[in-house]
Amino acid sequence: MTTDLYLIALLPPEPLREHIRVLKEEMKDRFGSAHALKSPAHITLQPPFRLPSQEEGRLNAVLKRFAGSQGPFRVTLQGFDCFPPRVIFIRIEDHAPIIELVDRLRDHLTLQSLVETQGDDPPFHPHMTIATRDLKQPAFQRAWAQFKDRPFDASFEVHSIFLLRHQGQFWEIQGEFNFGVVS
Repeated sequence: MTTDLYLIALLPPEPLREHIRVLKEEMKDRFGSAHALKSPAHITLQPPFRLPSQEEGRLNAVLKRFAGSQGPFRVTLQGFDCFPPRVIFIRIEDHAPIIELVDRLRDHLTLQSLVETQGDDPPFHPHMTIATRDLKQPAFQRAWAQFKDRPFDASFEVHSIFLLRHQGQFWEIQGEFNFGVVS
């Protein structure tokens, strides 16, 4: 039985996604960190999980039903922050609506037996990564010095969640599930 690796996330609209991709390119060119380029700009809702390939249809149906019962909200991005010694990210102003969405989503996925809850998961901290894993510690120090006071201001309305599937080298969008569309 083959399994695929999935991720559920919020994605900003395309112009903002492209702006963040340019920041990831800057991290690659200036600081040697290219790993974040393997996925579109996103806020993780459900970390990567494996599922048998033949279950993707059921996962899509579950996500469609779940999203249909959700309402839109605004995400405001403000400045940069980090998880030393490897991660630099765009800071999200108000975590509450995202954390509430994550709690509802994870409960729903667990009830549907699509993911297992992990009692030892670190606390959820919504963020939008621009450099990760392959950012070496000396480069992290230099990059953080450049980004810690750098301005970044953007916001977007969240109307959907996205399912991404890992294609071996990168994450690809598999589906978008709109809020408030119950079928």
